[in-house]
Amino acid sequence: MEYSPPPLFKQGISAILRLIIFLMIALALLVVDARMHTLGVVRQAVSVVLYPLERMVLIPRDAWRTSAEYLKSSATLVADNQALREHAAEQSQQALHARQMEAENKRLRALLDLQQQAAVPMLAAEVLSDARDPYSESLIINRGSRAGVVAGSPVVDDAGVVGQVTRVMPFESQVTLVTDKDQAIPVQVVRNGIRSIAVGSSRRGALELRFMPAAADLQEGDLLVTSGLDGVYPPGLPVARISRIERRADTAFSRVICTPVAGVKAHRHLLIVQKPAAPAGAAASAPTAAAASAPAVAPASTPAAREKRR
Repeated sequence: MEYSPPPLFKQGISAILRLIIFLMIALALLVVDARMHTLGVVRQAVSVVLYPLERMVLIPRDAWRTSAEYLKSSATLVADNQALREHAAEQSQQALHARQMEAENKRLRALLDLQQQAAVPMLAAEVLSDARDPYSESLIINRGSRAGVVAGSPVVDDAGVVGQVTRVMPFESQVTLVTDKDQAIPVQVVRNGIRSIAVGSSRRGALELRFMPAAADLQEGDLLVTSGLDGVYPPGLPVARISRIERRADTAFSRVICTPVAGVKAHRHLLIVQKPAAPAGAAASAPTAAAASAPAVAPASTPAAREKRR
């Protein structure tokens, strides 16, 4: 006859009974820990043991978070850098525009002062463009015969002579610059009064004093002004400064290179020296004679006259 255990020991403790036992043990541990704090050491020991495992589990999360923050900060830095560059470029452009406006206003005020001090009427004009002829030094301005401009009128800026009106149309005119090879202006040295003819040089942007004796009393830096002998340019207007003197032993003449004092191609606003209308009885007279009868700009109002007085 086989021995079999009682049903209780054969089946073991039921699941519900085990749950109740574990709950009671857990409640007892909670009560004991809450009142006597006996499990603090156990918790600390368990946390020390589990800390490396916790850090290992958190490594992927921290790596992802760090990468995301790095990418985000890099994108933010790139965007901020681009914004700063654009802002700096805009500020630089605004500063440049402000300096240009300030310089232009300064030139306009100087032109206005010159126009008010001149003994002859002057007409303000604006440069439209360079002339289409690549072989000539000339400009197109926005004043023509409708505004009273006549051919031969001198054109100046606040610093000196720019050129001469050589072609007049109803609404615009062509101004040939003093640096053009076909232009010639009677000038004299402010320092000692030596007279000569300044003509456009083969070098663009310069003038020459031709057939000057090698022994002539000329120095680099001497200021040349209009002499007024041609009856076209009023006397005393600054024209150029001597920049180089070439004296050679094999010739009796020296080559004198001059730099114009006016902003020949640098300024937008100019003044046209207007000639008074000729009397009716003088209509048949020569153009040069009519020009010679025009009143001159008062020397005291020009920079050349002030330098000569000094």
